[in-house]
Parts: sequence; C-alpha cells; structure tokens
Amino acid sequence: MSRTARVDRSTKESTVLVEVELDGTGQSTVDTGVPFFDHMLAQLAKHGGLDLTVHTRGDLEVDAHHTVEDTSLALGQAINEALGDRAGLRRYGDALVPLDECLVQSAVDLSGRPYLVHEEPDLVELIGTYDTTLTRHIWESIVATAQITLHVRVLSGRNAHHVVEAQFKSVARSLRDAVMLDPRVVGVPSTKGTLTPPTS
Repeated sequence: MSRTARVDRSTKESTVLVEVELDGTGQSTVDTGVPFFDHMLAQLAKHGGLDLTVHTRGDLEVDAHHTVEDTSLALGQAINEALGDRAGLRRYGDALVPLDECLVQSAVDLSGRPYLVHEEPDLVELIGTYDTTLTRHIWESIVATAQITLHVRVLSGRNAHHVVEAQFKSVARSLRDAVMLDPRVVGVPSTKGTLTPPTS
C-alpha cells in the first residue's frame, strides 16, 4: 500500500505544491522562499522518516505569514490524505528531544479530531526572516487539516533557533511513531470504528 499524497493549493496570496510519502527515508526538496522555514520542514522530513517535496510561491513582499500558513495547511492536508482510513496504525506517538540547552516534549494522536496544546517561552521576534510567532500557527494549521491532536511543550531553552528546531524534531519523531503500521492492529485503532471526521 502506497501512503502518498499530493496537494496543490492556490489562492491570491500563494501557490503551494506539497507531496508526501509517509513510508519514506527522510528525503526532502523544500523551497518556500523563507529559508528558516525550509530548514524546519527538512528537519520534519529527516526525523519523521517522510519523503517531502514542497514548492511555495507567496506574497513575501507583504511578509511570510501567508506563505507559511498556506504551506502548513497543504502539508496537513497531504498527511491526512496519505493516512487514508487510518487502519492498522499505531495511532499514538510521543518524543522527548534535546537540542543543547533546549528540551521539547511532544505527543501525537491521529484522532481525526484537530486539537493543539502548545507551550513555548517568549522568543526574539526574528530568526533570519522567520517570524517566531508563526511557529504556533504552523502547528495550528497542520493540526486543522491533518485532523490530529498535537501537544508540544518546550520544557527548557533559551536560544530561539534551538527552541523552534527542537519542536520540529520532536513532532517529527512523534509523528513517525504514530503513522507506523502495527501488525497487531486489526482495522482502525478506535472503539468507535473510525478515526476520520464525518463528511457533509
């Protein structure tokens, strides 16, 4: 079974292409025009065992918000589509990831219900051209379209680069575990019999 998806998203603010392979080897080709965000998506792929292609052209002359938001929405949608009916999954994943002085804990539930809990310290405003207030919004956007529950807690950390990067590495490891197929799981791992939201 191939667990892949391709999402094309086009608005007046951005044009986004995302391709994801859940059972990949961590390869990535990422170009959003926001270098630090590209670096973070590459971390997500590498440590999540995902093969990821992202090409985004957004209104960076305004700022990076629309570019980052629309890319994150498309990425979450691609993950959701690649998961299919979510049968046979481990469903849950968690990770505790250090990066020098920084320590981040994350947990994922492929629940079919979007919910985010995010705790991080106040950070300097910019890492290069990347607005650090966007990190929470990235997780909000992925959670909304991937239809997952995600908890991210920065337990310690001072350096803004480390704080953000450790979040991406931790979420990657949590997601990697959650999407794994478990041979002991028969059907969908839920007593409800479904992990996908109702359709209208």
